[in-house]
Amino acid sequence: MFSVPPGKKLLRSCSGLRMVADGGKSSPFCLEEPQWVPDKECHRCMQCDIKFDFMKRKHHCRRCGRCFCDKCCSKKVALDRMCFVDPVRHCADCSLVSQKEADFFDKQLKVLIAGGTFSVTPGESEKSEVMTCRLTSHHLFLLLDGETPLEVPVSRISSMQILTDAASPGESSRPSGIVLHYKRMAHMDTQQLRMDVTEDKKGPAWLAAMYKAAKMMKSSGDP
Repeated sequence: MFSVPPGKKLLRSCSGLRMVADGGKSSPFCLEEPQWVPDKECHRCMQCDIKFDFMKRKHHCRRCGRCFCDKCCSKKVALDRMCFVDPVRHCADCSLVSQKEADFFDKQLKVLIAGGTFSVTPGESEKSEVMTCRLTSHHLFLLLDGETPLEVPVSRISSMQILTDAASPGESSRPSGIVLHYKRMAHMDTQQLRMDVTEDKKGPAWLAAMYKAAKMMKSSGDP
């Protein structure tokens, strides 16, 4: 047995056991479970086209919901974006996508939650303030701590531009800052926020992790 963190609950579906938000909003990085292709509509494997029978059973990929034979849907991979407790069955294409995303949940997400220190400039203001920015543990907000605290809803970020330093010949550019456009809760006006790295060495890694988070949120999760 394992403990269920506060604010979470266990939910069992036909795909497996999931740990989801209890009554609150789910992480913006999460995906909804797909609708399975009905058994009665699936007579052949959707990968190798082998016909199903008593010996050749059909299986559903937990990520895309399509129907495959055991050989084409044998991999069990962690599916963090759907909050499954254990690794679940994937088709070959979906397993590659989930494995790539696992790196974000294992590494980049921890970097975002740990936070970094930035020089923050709101809107068109010429005044900046040194603030610590971190992702909340439930992934819903970016919290900026300073003299004038800010709270940015992750799901309401409409655009993100990573700023980079000019690189020397033969060297790759490094992230130096980020410009966010977002809407505050219960407001329709778009706000701008610029965050530039400071001497804090965590800043560039935090920006790189945020860039990966943005790419993943734009993705539907399809292979």
